[in-house]
Amino acid sequence: MKWLLYTLFGLLYALVTFFGLGPVLFADGEPAERGVTLIAVLLIYILLTLVLRQILKRLSKR
Repeated sequence: MKWLLYTLFGLLYALVTFFGLGPVLFADGEPAERGVTLIAVLLIYILLTLVLRQILKRLSKR
């Protein structure tokens, strides 16, 4: 069960990295626009990590 969870979250992290950091690094927009995108991507990483930790904590209690 845990391997499936790790695979799913690994895929989610990879997608966020590809579609989130790509515009931050290679966008033609203003620096402020890049900054907002970077903050949004970092918040998504934090949210994914918190959700993964909560799920793992629930699984370990069983």
